[in-house]
Amino acid sequence: WRLLELFKRKQLPLTVFAVGMALERNPAVADMALEHGHEICSHGYRWIDYRHVSESVEREHIHKTIDIITRLTGERPLGWYTGRTSENTRRLVVEEGGFIYDCNAYNDDLPYYTTVHGQPWLVVPYSLEVNDTKFWRGELITPDDFFEAAKSCFDMLYEEGASHPKMMSIGLHCRIIGKPGRAYGLKKFLEYASSQKDVWFARRLEIARWWLDNYPS
Repeated sequence: WRLLELFKRKQLPLTVFAVGMALERNPAVADMALEHGHEICSHGYRWIDYRHVSESVEREHIHKTIDIITRLTGERPLGWYTGRTSENTRRLVVEEGGFIYDCNAYNDDLPYYTTVHGQPWLVVPYSLEVNDTKFWRGELITPDDFFEAAKSCFDMLYEEGASHPKMMSIGLHCRIIGKPGRAYGLKKFLEYASSQKDVWFARRLEIARWWLDNYPS
């Protein structure tokens, strides 16, 4: 709730990577996310490594996640991010239909197209560079560590953006950066980035749609 309130006060949008089972157990999160215009993107049915799951089970979990999000929000998700993918994940997502992008890649700064079943498919890459999990891994210690890591990434991309736009991903988890002290580092960065000119805080769905419109395959 601390993170949702912070983004509400700043009037900034989020993409919420929602694990289906977790969202079903806490539907109030979906209610508040919708109330403030955030995107809910599928994050799998459970937080497990799908390399160790059969194709049939993974397909079933995709169905379950779509059903849960649709039931709780009134509309189906258009994006997908498993996190711990199998070699089948992207193909199963495309075969399911109804999605326009996935985030199951960490290999670029900008969206790009790949090919699935002979057809172009949009990937909006994610990034672990500015990600609060580094607090748990010991790479970040203080709120200022997070701020400096985020600011350095932002400043480099902002400088490069003088020639063409760049995309920055920031990974947040309520159980990690939602702690009061750590959240202060995020608040400090949001204030800094918001003070710069020509910065677009966008949901990933908006980025995907913009890319499809402006850079068709």
